[in-house]
Amino acid sequence: MKILDWYIFKKFMVTFVFTIMTITVIAVVIDASEKTDDFVKSGLPIMGIITKYYFGFVPFLISMLFPLIVFIAVIFFTSKMAGRSETVAILAAGIPYNRMLRPYMIGAVLLALIMAWANAFIIPRANEIHSTFKTNYIDKNSSYYAGQAGGSRDFYFRSDSNTFVGMKYYDTINKSASSFFLEKVRGNQVYYNLRSDYIRWDTASKKWRAENALERTINGLKEDVVRHASLNLNLNVKPDELRRDDYLKDKLTTPELRGFINREEDRGTEGLNTYKVELYRRLATPVSVIILTIMGVAVAARKTRGGSGLHMAFGIVTAALFVVMDKFSTVFSTKGNFPPFLAAWLPNIIFTAVAAILYRKAPK
Repeated sequence: MKILDWYIFKKFMVTFVFTIMTITVIAVVIDASEKTDDFVKSGLPIMGIITKYYFGFVPFLISMLFPLIVFIAVIFFTSKMAGRSETVAILAAGIPYNRMLRPYMIGAVLLALIMAWANAFIIPRANEIHSTFKTNYIDKNSSYYAGQAGGSRDFYFRSDSNTFVGMKYYDTINKSASSFFLEKVRGNQVYYNLRSDYIRWDTASKKWRAENALERTINGLKEDVVRHASLNLNLNVKPDELRRDDYLKDKLTTPELRGFINREEDRGTEGLNTYKVELYRRLATPVSVIILTIMGVAVAARKTRGGSGLHMAFGIVTAALFVVMDKFSTVFSTKGNFPPFLAAWLPNIIFTAVAAILYRKAPK
């Protein structure tokens, strides 16, 4: 890297850090003012609130706004350079436009790699802290809170592609439930049925144990009935999976999330688009950092009479459009039949086309 590269790269990183710190401080102040009552009701000291809430909230906030912060930072310092005619001098000196982009791309790729790594391993752990505080002290009526508290829960699910399981009043503390039933299906016919008054997790054998179980095996018009005082079952389901966690997709690391999706697909579980969109977005979002950086340079490198105000206005509007498009594509996928991969990558696809147009029209 030449002196010019280091000059632009340093401005890029310094402006990015300044922008992210400013937005974070403002967001924390606003969030603290809104949740003052919740913090008081929690009974936690100030240090407890910081470690059990803001250690999770701040990374969550940064990850959500990261590409937009990069975009705004690029527009801000590049428009300042253009206002001082620095970009004009660089191009007038015979430096190709693509050569001027090199330090921008180095910074964008570096930040994208950091974000990809953080999305895979760091942010999920921060989300776990953030969501745990919300469920324990804010969203006490959420399904996850009820499950954690050992309340009465009913479950009906697939343990594999042809086995359906149901239970009532599952207790997460005792790992037990009542009114258990299991059915195996071949085609459209039930060929095996098991019912039990009580089921619990046996920590020694790592299997479920059904008490007072009635087992039926159906073969055409013939039916075999066997009663068991106690029966060990292998349901392919562990106790910690019997929970309805609205924040589960955010708390799993990328390897854990991928394993969860594969496991649920093997069981024949439906409604996995939410998890798939999250998995694909963890790679799509870092790529958007590079796309928005190119857009920011193409717009802000042009010297205008309005100064940086016009560039910042464009940046804010573009950021808003990016967020709206991202949310709409997610809703269409989770609530409809929109492909999850396309839902995660649609904003990038559209903004890549916009970046290409802006790049072609940029003064070179």
